[in-house]
Amino acid sequence: MGQTTFSGPVKAGTIREGSSANVGFTYMTQTANWTQSTTAADTGIIIPANSQITEIKINITTATTAANISIGTTSAANELFTALAAGTAANVFKYGTLGTHSDTSTWANVGSSDVSIFIDFSAGTAGAGFVTVEYIQGINNVE
Repeated sequence: MGQTTFSGPVKAGTIREGSSANVGFTYMTQTANWTQSTTAADTGIIIPANSQITEIKINITTATTAANISIGTTSAANELFTALAAGTAANVFKYGTLGTHSDTSTWANVGSSDVSIFIDFSAGTAGAGFVTVEYIQGINNVE
């Protein structure tokens, strides 16, 4: 199957203007693999400026050494969530919205520049899997 790349943000709907407007932003995702490490790793996922992150899913395909998972937008890897228990089971999903959030404003709007996504574990080196970041591109939520 072919793939198409185009500039966004993408909006869809049949009525663009007026009181019956039904145009909305499309939902985007990016996925990358990870290997458990106590050093924060850049996943290679880059979220476009002014996007809203709606969920971060951690797919654990190879059992981890019991640890907590943190995800962030810098090598500190703590801006989006911390203290999400990884457990020791394989073939499970963990959801970032269940982690500890010190500041949810980064979820609402990543800021005026593109941001990279970093993953970090509090201990261990046994696990592997995928991380998927779900977001709405360019919605530009402003507080």
